[in-house]
Amino acid sequence: MMFEHADANPVLELNDEQSWKLLEGTRHGRLVVSVAGEPDIFPVNYLVSNRRVYLRTAPGNKLAQLTINAKVLFETDGILSEEAWSVVLRGTARVLTNSSELAAVEELGLKTWVPTLKDFYVEIEPVSISGRHFVFGEQPEREI
Repeated sequence: MMFEHADANPVLELNDEQSWKLLEGTRHGRLVVSVAGEPDIFPVNYLVSNRRVYLRTAPGNKLAQLTINAKVLFETDGILSEEAWSVVLRGTARVLTNSSELAAVEELGLKTWVPTLKDFYVEIEPVSISGRHFVFGEQPEREI
């Protein structure tokens, strides 16, 4: 994806469409949860469908924490040789329990990366999305 930086600014704020396109084209990210003011972060693989993020998980801290506080952050990024980007989605997570919802998400083909049982599907409904694109380079000289 090509990004045009105005005025040679090395940081470009992405619009929603650009951010979604990057999010949809990536399969790894980080889920940030917070319980009693204590944040935690988990690496996850995911899929996007109909502007919702889906991931699979097993019983444990991640599942317990997002059940206690459904407000989450989801972040993904990409780093190339001369540029990088980052997308952050704020949203509400919920464990899918309805059989028709589960059947629909299973059709997406979300596989686990590691050979562990992950029987729970989580959907993140977005509240907001933001993204940035960065062009690498040396720090400029300070003007005196």
